[in-house]
Amino acid sequence: MTVSSGVVVEILRAAGEPTRLRILALLAREELSVLELCTILDQSQPRVSRHLKLLAEAGIVERFPDGAWVFYRLAAHGGGRVLADQIMALIDPDDAALRRDAERLSRVETERSTDAAAYFARNAAHWDEIRSLHVAEAEVEAAIQGAVGSRSVGLMVDLGAGTGRMLTLLGGRASRAVGLDLSQQMLNIARVNVGEAGLPSCELRHGDIFATGLPGGCADLVTVHQVLHYLGDPAAAVGEAARLVAVGGRLLIVDFAPHALEVLREQHQHRRLGFSDEEIVRWLELAGLALESAAALPPASDAGLTVKIWTARRPALAERNAA
Repeated sequence: MTVSSGVVVEILRAAGEPTRLRILALLAREELSVLELCTILDQSQPRVSRHLKLLAEAGIVERFPDGAWVFYRLAAHGGGRVLADQIMALIDPDDAALRRDAERLSRVETERSTDAAAYFARNAAHWDEIRSLHVAEAEVEAAIQGAVGSRSVGLMVDLGAGTGRMLTLLGGRASRAVGLDLSQQMLNIARVNVGEAGLPSCELRHGDIFATGLPGGCADLVTVHQVLHYLGDPAAAVGEAARLVAVGGRLLIVDFAPHALEVLREQHQHRRLGFSDEEIVRWLELAGLALESAAALPPASDAGLTVKIWTARRPALAERNAA
């Protein structure tokens, strides 16, 4: 990729300031809200916002509002992203300021994870009931089954398995199924549900959606059901889920369309208020998957949430070359 000399100068001018370099190093790790960046950098919101504005105008970072919050991440592509990656590669990873910022980010992540874990522990036994407050679960599950189809699969992997609902719904068509979740309370409930469903070939593991430890291209079907909106870096989770998909296999993502119900952040630990088709498709394409379908299930009332079901497939090399 090449850009004009003037664009290069603007990018370097935007990046060439200590605080903005610190911001780039943080966003290279995950997308962050303005308030989180203020906490980590120990600077005021107006000051941090000015730095972010310059970086966004230079095409180095992307800004996206999400309800009442605003998040930033490194640009997905373009000259700004290319130069940002090169600049980050030049910086000493043991730089004192960046190391201190990384430690503060870890504390922010720990606090976030602690809050989420406490929420899951409080609500594990009522998880399916909470989900039923949105679109009728029977309608969602019928649409999921329709998206997956009736064919048998080899290995199914469910990331963020929760109470095991995707495993009990779809696991019967898999010769083997694996469910991963970080919550032991959820896994305990899932084990009971999977046992009662008579699925002896289904295995429940304590595991991280960002680092599953499973081999690439191992699964014929990967599901991510109502998980992404809790995550600090949903793009990375989609990338890891896609990595597991075998050639000809599929990835099924179920989550919410964009909405404005801030109460879900305040009371239910939602980090993101839904996802647009454009956002999900970009992440899928970056991971080498092709979107097959995107179904929308609107709520019964205007105050509810629209559930989206995105299905993607990993095409064979010949198909990719033809495209």
